[in-house]
Amino acid sequence: MERVREIEVLKLYRVFRGKKEYAISLLALAVAWEIASYIFPPYAVPSWSIILKTLVSLDFTHAYITVIRVLLALAAAFAIGFLLAVIMYLSRRIERYIMPLVNLIMAVPAICWVLFAILWFKEPEFRIFFVLVAVCGPGFLIDILDGMKNIPRHLREMLVSFRPTKNQLVRKLILPAIVPSILTTWKINLGLAVRVVTVAELVGTVSGIGYALNFALGNLSLAEIFAWTLVLVTILLSLQGVVYMLEARLLRWR
Repeated sequence: MERVREIEVLKLYRVFRGKKEYAISLLALAVAWEIASYIFPPYAVPSWSIILKTLVSLDFTHAYITVIRVLLALAAAFAIGFLLAVIMYLSRRIERYIMPLVNLIMAVPAICWVLFAILWFKEPEFRIFFVLVAVCGPGFLIDILDGMKNIPRHLREMLVSFRPTKNQLVRKLILPAIVPSILTTWKINLGLAVRVVTVAELVGTVSGIGYALNFALGNLSLAEIFAWTLVLVTILLSLQGVVYMLEARLLRWR
């Protein structure tokens, strides 16, 4: 019984280890901002009381819309990236043709994709969807393909010796081996998508956090901009927290 308690205490220690420094850093930043609010005018550095009052009055429908846009686009980008990664892994010849195009797409800045979407598409929702897929899709593809290539050669050769079908090769070897890469690329692309979607929503939409930020800018309301920034950070940390929970469950053997 004592041994079980010791293990539970050790688990709690591992969970909260390093969190003290994290909390102290954030608290110091919050205190510094509050002090600055007494030095500078409210329109330049609003106090936390003003920011919190503004935060409570926000229309969170914009936040829900942004989250749905991000999740739908990332799901599509992941599906496309995963499918192409499998094809490229199974055929090096196809990889040699596709990889230059992937590198070209990755080299295009996000703002350029936003401008392309405005000129090419009339529907605002599809514009945002297109931008997110174009920006995040190559990242999914590259990370998943690298995960596949990191599968030990002897494991692949051993499985191939049993003459599996390509479907069996994917299910029995590739999928279990690339789970860490999939989780890592989701954490990375969630951060990228949240940053990009706000830029895409700035132009031609009447909903979403990007639109709300643009509206706050028109009103010269720094408190509202800061409040929406806190909402964005909370959304990102929450979504990444879900991935971390999945990682702890799926990779508990580590």
